[in-house]
Amino acid sequence: MRLFNRQTDRQSSRQTRGESHAQAEISEKKGIRYLHLGGIAVQSAMRIRDPYALELEYTRAMMAFLLFRPAPKHVALIGLGGGSLAKFIHRHLPETRLTALEVNPEVVAAARSYFHLPENDRRLNVVVGDGARYVHEQAKDLDVLLVDGYDANRIVDVLSTPDFYAACRAALAPGGVAVFNLWGNDRLYDLYHERIAQTFDDQVLKLPAEKKGNIQLFAFKPPLPHLRLTSLATAASEIQADLGLEMPAFVERLGQYNQMAQVVDIRA
Repeated sequence: MRLFNRQTDRQSSRQTRGESHAQAEISEKKGIRYLHLGGIAVQSAMRIRDPYALELEYTRAMMAFLLFRPAPKHVALIGLGGGSLAKFIHRHLPETRLTALEVNPEVVAAARSYFHLPENDRRLNVVVGDGARYVHEQAKDLDVLLVDGYDANRIVDVLSTPDFYAACRAALAPGGVAVFNLWGNDRLYDLYHERIAQTFDDQVLKLPAEKKGNIQLFAFKPPLPHLRLTSLATAASEIQADLGLEMPAFVERLGQYNQMAQVVDIRA
């Protein structure tokens, strides 16, 4: 593991963040580059020969929002990491505008220097700022909100309060979906799950990652999506063909872990 230590970036980021944020660290193994924040936990991963692919399964699982909002106009991402989701959405969803919030300026600098995160343009706006504040001030027009707010040890406190989850729900447009990345082995997982479920009136679906402990929670703001099982399977196959994401497997797993009909309007 090596320190991300370009001198100019370290100086500028210290002026912005003080010493309150973890130092970004980079490691590489077997052709994959990793981002770490103050520990060995992997925050982001990129296959060097395929930098725009989603290397980690949980990031691909988060893209299952496309099953429910196939053509989002505005997506917000809280927690940039190496920019995997931001890059993927920017490249593959040309009609989507993405706003990404990252509180640590050093993470943004590392994402651009080591992980091919593009510069801001009319469809991509990466902001160094507080994601919790952003959702409180958002104009209730988000089609999709993605929350991936872990540091080296656990989810960031301000991104796990009942007040934050209520602000997430309020920031969504009618029919919007929020996706929360949680760690299943986090001792507070049950508490976070309960808070999200209460905030979204139990309109929540769980999608565990197969190979690691990540669990994605999909939380819906009414009106709920109207789906048929056949159309859901068809959409999954189309997404897999278009984007290379194992969406049929995710649909199968959603059915295994949830009473789907109690959350979204599933019809035979």
